[in-house]
Amino acid sequence: MTSALATAGTLPRPRAERIVRRCLFVGAARPRSTADAQRLFSVAMVISGLRCLLSYIVLPFLAPALGAATGIEPYFGIPISIVALVFDVRGMRRFWIADHRYRWPMTAIYLAVMGLVTALLVSDIHHLVH
Repeated sequence: MTSALATAGTLPRPRAERIVRRCLFVGAARPRSTADAQRLFSVAMVISGLRCLLSYIVLPFLAPALGAATGIEPYFGIPISIVALVFDVRGMRRFWIADHRYRWPMTAIYLAVMGLVTALLVSDIHHLVH
């Protein structure tokens, strides 16, 4: 009941929560179901996992074994990283819009995954430029 009242704006939110909502452009968005948030979390994690699988297993080991040119990793990695990051942000927003009770732990998980994907993205850009 408290989260529904807070969503409606009748209870003041803690400062940290207001800051996160502002950063994610959530504002006074209409609450959505938590099932939507959990479904989008699954999609975002699968895409981020696919990015890591390609970066660490498929492209470095299988591509040369199959005769594919080395150095093609950035051409696959950069677009997949961008898609993964977009889905991560969308998923995080969905948890906040739903006013999900696990929005803080899920934000921490999303930020950790986004940090790893961002590191891979920077590495791919570096390899592409040099």
